[in-house]
Amino acid sequence: MLKVIVVGSGAGGGTVARELSRAGVDVTIIEKGPIIKPKNVSECYQSHLSDVEVMETTCFGGTTMVTLGNAVRTCQGTFKKMGIDLDDEFRELEQDLNVNTLPDSHFGNATKRIMDSARSLGFEPKKMPKFIDPSKCKPCGECAFGCKRDAKWTSRIYLEESIQSGTRLIEETPVTEITTHKGQVTGVKSFNKEFKSDIVILSAGAISTPRILNKTSIKAGNNLFVDTFVTVGGIIKGVNYHQELPMNAWIKLDDIILSPHYSGVLLDKLGKFKPKKKDIMGMMVKIKDDNTGRVTETSVIKYNTLHDVELLSRGSAIAGSILTEAGMDANTLVSTPPRGAHPGGTAAIGEVVDKNLETEISGLFIADASVFPEAPGAPPVLTIIALAKRLSKYIVSSYK
Repeated sequence: MLKVIVVGSGAGGGTVARELSRAGVDVTIIEKGPIIKPKNVSECYQSHLSDVEVMETTCFGGTTMVTLGNAVRTCQGTFKKMGIDLDDEFRELEQDLNVNTLPDSHFGNATKRIMDSARSLGFEPKKMPKFIDPSKCKPCGECAFGCKRDAKWTSRIYLEESIQSGTRLIEETPVTEITTHKGQVTGVKSFNKEFKSDIVILSAGAISTPRILNKTSIKAGNNLFVDTFVTVGGIIKGVNYHQELPMNAWIKLDDIILSPHYSGVLLDKLGKFKPKKKDIMGMMVKIKDDNTGRVTETSVIKYNTLHDVELLSRGSAIAGSILTEAGMDANTLVSTPPRGAHPGGTAAIGEVVDKNLETEISGLFIADASVFPEAPGAPPVLTIIALAKRLSKYIVSSYK
């Protein structure tokens, strides 16, 4: 029987584990982080400080545990030009995950207010597609801290299916080395402990994956993007946006998206006004940033280029106009520092992997945002799942 090790249990790792185990493959998942209850996943946040703060989550389920449930197709045209057609995978996933916009009952007054103000200024806000079950979701504003009601899709759902199909899970075990013999992968090591397999799929994320690769003959870690964002906001007394579903609507511009968003950093920035959470309303400005960052063994280096600054400035000005149109006192408008929560590009297709996501080491594949050739500028989860699903089909057809 074909033996596969999957390193990491996020969107990519959870998907390949589920698809391969359902096809009868012997799968072992090795996860660096712990198994933790959804309500406690904020304890697993990691922050890499640079000019742009880069965030990731290390636990069973990975970053899917703290996503906002956004499910949009990204980079579809770019991948198609590279010979990677994801049309079928997107259709399958949108049906499997029940991707849809939420009913009006799940839109709070603040989000509606932002949408109405945007329209009055000539923009076209739309409802954000989500993989959230509205029958389970009671809007609380806590999506980014783990869903207490299991209303949104996370890779834990796929992982649990995979485990039921016979997959083994090893938690709290960092992979420190890929083992090979004559150009063929033979497994992985975690310090002095070795795990043998026929195939290894790295799904450790765009920061950890290149660090593992760099201990082989493969050089990775350049071309880092993070979908840089800021949250612009201010005070509207009693607006209560902090209890609404975040990013439930969006406005698409060239290389920029705008979306209603709450950040506790805004509360701190507005301290002199002594506001409460219920008085803060904001909008996220997310850009398709230049992939000029890099990951080294000990650091993550990411800065804003002039182009990035121009995009952030343009988006922030528009967000400020929409918020003031919605009744916000312009004197209270502030912005968070730039951050990024979608690291990728550090083992890109055409640079480190081929169109089947295989490296120069036979049997060593990558299934995470590392393989993206450019920043999506929008939530990448659905695309990561689609790529992982396509990879699973390729392995099943090629190795069994």
